[in-house]
Amino acid sequence: MNMLDLIFVNWTNGAIIMTVVFGLVIAALVGAVYYMSKKDKGLK
Repeated sequence: MNMLDLIFVNWTNGAIIMTVVFGLVIAALVGAVYYMSKKDKGLK
């Protein structure tokens, strides 16, 4: 039995690429919030 058949998601239609892109977007948003929070503390 193929390992891809054990998971309920069809990974052959670009879902891996979309998952990686989603992860990069989330990481960029978290980094932007962290950067802005550090920048705000320096002004006080």
